[in-house]
Amino acid sequence: MNKVFLIGNLTRDPEMRSTQSGIPVCNFSIAVNRRFRNAQTGQQETDFFNIVAWRQLAELCSRYLAKGRKVAVCGSIQTRSYEAQDGSKRTAFDIVADEVEFLSAGQGGASSGEYHTAPAASPAPRSQQAPSYAPADSGFTQVDDDELPF
Repeated sequence: MNKVFLIGNLTRDPEMRSTQSGIPVCNFSIAVNRRFRNAQTGQQETDFFNIVAWRQLAELCSRYLAKGRKVAVCGSIQTRSYEAQDGSKRTAFDIVADEVEFLSAGQGGASSGEYHTAPAASPAPRSQQAPSYAPADSGFTQVDDDELPF
């Protein structure tokens, strides 16, 4: 089984592009702190992972993520080989994202590390509430629970 779960902060802004056939792909990297500090130096050690998101997930990541944002990524490890500029063969490991959870708020929102949730106000009927995870113009369609077939 090839399954990875990571929580970390973006080290740079996402880069959005499309394949020749028009499929959106978004690349970004995250820094993940190790659970324990280095015993000799007392320093927190960090690992860096390249993340690749495809299609609608790529568009959402490109639109809502930025350097410093905290995310949870669920996906699989993929290896690739390439030739470096000096002619040596290299191997790279990428995480192909199946799911990306935005854990910190966007610009002007909650501080880093907090979940992005709707404000606590007098609740409107569920069918009239906008989703708390994205602005109203995000392209999501609100569906009433009574309309679901299950």
